[in-house]
Amino acid sequence: MIFDATVKELLNRKLRQLEGKFKADVAFYLGEIQSGLLRVFRDVVEDLKKENRSKDRLVIVLNTSGGSAEVAEKMVDIIRAKYNEVYFVVPDFAMSAGTVFCMSGDKIYMDYSSSLGPIDPQVWNGKQWVPALGYLNKVEEFLEKERSGKLTRAEFLILQSQDLAMLSQCEQAKALTITLLKKWLVEWKFKDWNKHRSDPAKIGQPVTKAEKEERAAEIADLLGDNRTWHSHGRMIGMETLRKELKLQIEDFAADPSLHALIRSYNDLLTEYIARNEYPSFLHSRKFF
Repeated sequence: MIFDATVKELLNRKLRQLEGKFKADVAFYLGEIQSGLLRVFRDVVEDLKKENRSKDRLVIVLNTSGGSAEVAEKMVDIIRAKYNEVYFVVPDFAMSAGTVFCMSGDKIYMDYSSSLGPIDPQVWNGKQWVPALGYLNKVEEFLEKERSGKLTRAEFLILQSQDLAMLSQCEQAKALTITLLKKWLVEWKFKDWNKHRSDPAKIGQPVTKAEKEERAAEIADLLGDNRTWHSHGRMIGMETLRKELKLQIEDFAADPSLHALIRSYNDLLTEYIARNEYPSFLHSRKFF
């Protein structure tokens, strides 16, 4: 169709402009982070790198409700095998495993309307994907009631029916998510954090590896605290990430031309995806 061809040409032009702005290869992804994505994602990354080996920076424009932490880990393996520097741009939202994925970047770009989410991994219960932390918290709530003698008969029956394998899977997913986040923050997000900038008692002093690890653990614990956020789908904005988590986030609205370009590219592409009812979508200068 002429309309689709025109849209594709316009989107490709905007993507090339983004590549010029960031001096990087750019790839867009919308959809859940699941294993069916990996082969195509690998091919997109490899094709970009083959065409221009001199570029060592990849920018990922990401829109996702989350998915598998294991798949996010493999996507990071694929990216870091080809690029030394990775930026994430979140025009709308990157939740759950998407937030963990973003924490593997050297920089994260958001604006006031963008959101990350609690790092609540999703596990498959045989019928659907369920948030692991919410599941574990509810079981812990019942156990606490049982210890205090307040567990009702109905709650006892619910607790008794729980699948121990499912509980173990949730615990493992939680542990993996926190481990990945702490590792990636120290290795990449904090790599240029060499001097203290906010602690009045330490301003100007060198930042030790132990201090980076401690800060990463604090961020992981807070993002993984389901009782703080109350909801698997809680949208955490840029200012909350900056103030409460003390996480450095780049505001792409600070550059009006970049802001306009990201918005126009993302909005046009997400509308195109919605109109065609695609469940997921990858776009690069080599792939549409």
